[in-house]
Formats: sequence, structure tokens, C-alpha cells
Amino acid sequence: MSVAVLDDFSRAVTDGLSRARKVIPARYFYDFRGSQLFEDITRLPEYYPTRTERALLERHGDDIARLVGYGRPLVEFGAGAAIKARILLAAMQARTFVPIDISGAFLEDSAQDLARAHPNVRVLPVAGDFTRAIALPALDGPLVGFFPGSTIGNFDHAAAIDLLRSFRRTLGAGARLVIGIDTRKNPHLLEAAYDDAAGVTAQFNLNLLHRINRELDGTIPVDRFEHRAIWHDALGRIEMHLVASDDLEFHAAGQRFRMRANETIHTENSYKYTQPEARLLARAAGWEPAAFWTDKDQLFGLHVWVASEEEAQP
Repeated sequence: MSVAVLDDFSRAVTDGLSRARKVIPARYFYDFRGSQLFEDITRLPEYYPTRTERALLERHGDDIARLVGYGRPLVEFGAGAAIKARILLAAMQARTFVPIDISGAFLEDSAQDLARAHPNVRVLPVAGDFTRAIALPALDGPLVGFFPGSTIGNFDHAAAIDLLRSFRRTLGAGARLVIGIDTRKNPHLLEAAYDDAAGVTAQFNLNLLHRINRELDGTIPVDRFEHRAIWHDALGRIEMHLVASDDLEFHAAGQRFRMRANETIHTENSYKYTQPEARLLARAAGWEPAAFWTDKDQLFGLHVWVASEEEAQP
């Protein structure tokens, strides 16, 4: 890990744990172990987004390719193992793929695996935080962005608009964006997806504390925290928290922190959108909705957006 990334992590942790309502941004879930655990989550029976989105990509891959353009470079924001990108690469007949991910080691492994599986595709991994300005390698545009897995739901509405505008600037004129957005549905389905029976999501959440201990000389008693996922209907989001089982004290990044019993560290939001809400989000960020597909149970939405002409310049 670079010094800059470690410094960012340290600042986020010390700032977040110093607040009256403690919070750590969800992007810090994804060290190597966290990335592995998230891939495990995507295979769980309760976790409908991955298999539903994959089925939509397989069913509508040809339609997407016609809309976004054959042979265009594909840029995936938050690529992880880039499993779903392989479906798009084949449908688009793309020859260049740029996976972007915050976990450099995991990204390098997955990029090598993808290059072996797709020898005709030039794979150009970029390690970095896609929530900030990203410098892409030199590419022949126009470009196609890919943001699957409902990751946009991890951002509140204002931050989501800012992020989508940033994607628009990064991808440039003539860009297309293929984006997965989770839908509002039965809260029991949502809570089960974020609190699975096997406890993998709990491990994923708790790994954030292990990461603090490993990388920031933390003394957090991880066994005195538990994972909690709740649906907040008024805000339209699932919230994930780490809950202290009793009063405790610990150190991290050279600072001391105290928590009371039942106090929480808020680690993630996952907003869910109706189709009209998703269209409003697109237009507010300088994208024009071009296509939308969902499954028969309306569990998940797959969208194609086109960069609006008036937003063509950064």
C-alpha cells in the first residue's frame, strides 16, 4: 500500500471515530481480504444483485453493444474480479479494458486472470480511488463506462450526482455508461441480502476493524463488535453498522477512542431506487437515459445512459 493511501485511511478512521456518530467510509472495506470476502458475498443465495445483474447482462448483451458501440474501450469503475465485465467485453467485441479498483494487489491478480482468459483484450489496470479524479491511460474514444453491482447506492444522492458527473468528465465526449442500480423492494429481502445466514457479510463488515488493527496499529477488540444491517424506509436505504457489545476503549493511528455499549460505527449505506428516481439521478448528473431492463421480479435494474451534449466539456 502506498503512503498516500495509508494516510487517507488513517485520516478517515481518526476523523470518523472522533465524531459523535461514528462513521468510516465504505470504500475502506476493500483491502485484499475485504475484496475476497465481497466476491464470496456475491455467490450467496441471499445476495440477489450479482446473479440478477449477470443474467440481465447475458440476456441483453447484444442490445447493450448496439447502443454503446462495438469495439469501444471499456472502463470499469470498482472492478473487483471483473466477472461481469467479461460478458460486456464479449458482447461489445472490445479490444481494450481498463479496470479501476482501490485494492491494488487484488486488482493486479484479477487483471492477470482476465488477460489470460481473454488474450485478444488489452488489459490496462489502474489502481486508485474512483471517487476522486482518475487519470486514464491513452485510449481511442469514445469510451464506455461500466459501474455494476449497485455500487452507486453506497453514496447519498448529492454524492452520487457528483460521482456520476466525475465519471462523465473522466470518460469524455461521446461517452456511454452501463450502470446497475438496485431497486426498492420487500425490506425482508433487502435485510437478508445484507445479513446472510452464513455470516459472510458480517465477516466482511468486521474485516474493516481487522484492517484498522493491521494497518494502523489498532487495538480494537473485534470480538466485542457485531454486524447489523437495517432497512431505513424513510431514506430508502439499507444501513450497515458495527455495534459495540459493551463499553470499550481502544487505540488506532496513535489516538485513543472510547465507545459505549450499543454505540455503532456506521460503515455503509446502500440506497435503492425506483426507475423514475434513477432517471432523475442520471439527468441531474449530465447523462440521458437510453435503455433500461429489469428481471421479472423487478429485483434489479440495468441502465444504459448517454452523455448529454451540454455536459460534453469538463
